[in-house]
Amino acid sequence: MAEIAKQQSKVQGTVITYGAAAAGDKVKPDSDAVLLVKNGAGAPINVTIVVPGNDKYSQPRPDVVTAVAAGAETAFGPFPDDLADPTDGLVAVNYSSLTTITRAYVGA
Repeated sequence: MAEIAKQQSKVQGTVITYGAAAAGDKVKPDSDAVLLVKNGAGAPINVTIVVPGNDKYSQPRPDVVTAVAAGAETAFGPFPDDLADPTDGLVAVNYSSLTTITRAYVGA
């Protein structure tokens, strides 16, 4: 597991530092934060926000899967508490490829 540290934005500006995407990336739930994902690959990738648990009918809640085009950057979030895995309190993020994918978690 690689918990991504949240970078705080400031009114005077913040230089965002991106790190390499990793298998097992996780973020703390935060209603004022977004995960920025840059796809430096030559093909689209999928980013999956893992949704734990079941709905009130005992059916699995579907994960959120979003394509990020080649060379594009996409923002994901905010991340409410109900997306957190009850075992560790974190939100899991998966990538269909890790090659040339970078990410940053930024909040207010």
